Amino acid sequence: MEMNLTGKKVLLTGASRGIGKAAAKAFAAAGAQVIVHYSKSEEQATALAEDLGHGAKAIKANLESSAEIENLFKESIRHMGGLDVLVNNAGIAISVPDTAPNAQWLEGWYRTFAINTAAVGLLSKMAVEHFTSSGGGRIITISSRAAFRGDTADYLAYAASKGALPALMRSIARAYGKRNIKAFTIAPGFVRTDMAQDFMDQYGEEYALNDIALPKLTTPEDLAPTLVFLASGLADHATGCTIDINAASYVH
Repeated sequence: MEMNLTGKKVLLTGASRGIGKAAAKAFAAAGAQVIVHYSKSEEQATALAEDLGHGAKAIKANLESSAEIENLFKESIRHMGGLDVLVNNAGIAISVPDTAPNAQWLEGWYRTFAINTAAVGLLSKMAVEHFTSSGGGRIITISSRAAFRGDTADYLAYAASKGALPALMRSIARAYGKRNIKAFTIAPGFVRTDMAQDFMDQYGEEYALNDIALPKLTTPEDLAPTLVFLASGLADHATGCTIDINAASYVH
């Protein structure tokens, strides 16, 4: 079934590359208007917005700053005239060895949680407020398999920050369902992106391949169709769910 998102307005964080870029293209191909959020990659984000059409726009925001997060949300609403779907995709993975001095170790935790967790919470809060007055909407958040199976010792902060996200989405789904607000989580594993490449440079690609059931790594394009599906409204009664797209990295 071909997904039709004509008229839908989507705010997508971390959209200039990787999973976000593939998702932005898939949303636009389905007819949606997309805000391409970026933090550093201005040239890539601007070029992507121009390619997407449908009134897409690139907006910069440092997700460690509450003021910039608020401005991102308000500018998105102003530009599109509303919002139907928030996609929390932006994230970081900082390697901090457990032998690091406590101050350095905590610095990695604070920065990781600021971007991966607190920014998602604030954007979701503002989305709930907007959706409450506009008649409803959908929030889709990219977590990680690490939220459920854990991660290596130097990525404790990453796993912990991603572990909070399914609980946040489930809570939103339960608390605001009667307001016609739905919330979903996607849990990828290794995806062939710049962020995952940092890990593979450290541990080797064979480590990643040996950790999954399929013969090749997941690509951003493998995730994008599910994002479009969840945004379409055809899966609304799955609100609160987590969808694993990680090549059978773990089985319950």
